[in-house]
Amino acid sequence: MPRIRVLVVDDSVVIRRIITDALSADPSVEVVGTAPNGRIALAKITHLNPDVITLDIEMPEMNGIETLREIRKTHPRLPVIMFSTLTERGASATLEALSLGASDYVTKPSNAGSVGAAQGRVRDELVPRIKALCGHPASAHAQRPAGVVAALPARTPRPRPATTGPSRVDIVAIGVSTGGPNALADVLPRVPANFAVPIVVVQHMPPVFTRLLAERLNGLSSVTVREGFEGAVLAPGTVWIAPGDYHMVVQQQRGIITLATHQASPENSCRPAVDVLFRSVAQVFGARALGVVLTGMGQDGFRGCEHLVEAGAQVIAQDRATSVVWGMPGFVANAGLADRVLPLDQIAHDIARRVDEGRHAERWRREVAGGGR
Repeated sequence: MPRIRVLVVDDSVVIRRIITDALSADPSVEVVGTAPNGRIALAKITHLNPDVITLDIEMPEMNGIETLREIRKTHPRLPVIMFSTLTERGASATLEALSLGASDYVTKPSNAGSVGAAQGRVRDELVPRIKALCGHPASAHAQRPAGVVAALPARTPRPRPATTGPSRVDIVAIGVSTGGPNALADVLPRVPANFAVPIVVVQHMPPVFTRLLAERLNGLSSVTVREGFEGAVLAPGTVWIAPGDYHMVVQQQRGIITLATHQASPENSCRPAVDVLFRSVAQVFGARALGVVLTGMGQDGFRGCEHLVEAGAQVIAQDRATSVVWGMPGFVANAGLADRVLPLDQIAHDIARRVDEGRHAERWRREVAGGGR
């Protein structure tokens, strides 16, 4: 398989060297060129023909946002990974870049302690993204996070308990990663303002990023979108996004459903992790839950979907064609855990349909049981 050709764009000589050395250590990746700003990068794209670009946001002459806009005019499908600082300004610019068509992002190493440590962090975070976006398999010698399976055979969906109609849905739980901000920006604005149940979301993002993402989505949606916090009471028509660096779970106390957050060890190398949220949803809501797995790299959410299905809950997975990376939804779909595998633009409608039909069926069953009274 040909090596992945990467163009590194950053105004810092030190950062360019760290990225170049980190990428060059992988035999499947080749750094074909570097550029100190967007203007020079645009001039190099045509003759270097990279497979992917790493693009710094803050640069002189032409910054990353301006460069991305120009790249998308001539190369709409070329993978671009933004390099961002772990600050509010960096997070805001990253979310803008993602909305403009950036494929993914990586935060710059800070307080790494040494150049070698910084290179290691860049390698661990950037190389898997490059390979996923370019359709390359993960390195055979790469360490697999604990609890992650190597491969999952396709299988027939597990039989569900017989019902007299559509199942009632009292909560929607969504897991998403690479490509997630744009996927959520497609799904959540289509959810009606009078939506009858709460929605809880894990999007793999660091602190600050999740708060700004919630604020951005809140401005686009009819439902209320907020960053989750300890003790928040779940209510219909409200979307809660797990805060960066914290796992988020649902819990029931004295008949009231609330959120809890904690900093237990990462799962699937993630905190927040989809599996953690989905397990809690399965435990509290059982068959009255709907799990949704959208675009994302890796397998986070697979084990959580197993718990949901075992509890009798429903699961939707995004299809391959509309996913930026068909990792998370692909594992769920190939394992037979999804009731339906849908393109992104059909998922919000299907969620609303299941919630409405389930509630209508529940009322009908109660009326029948009560003799029509």
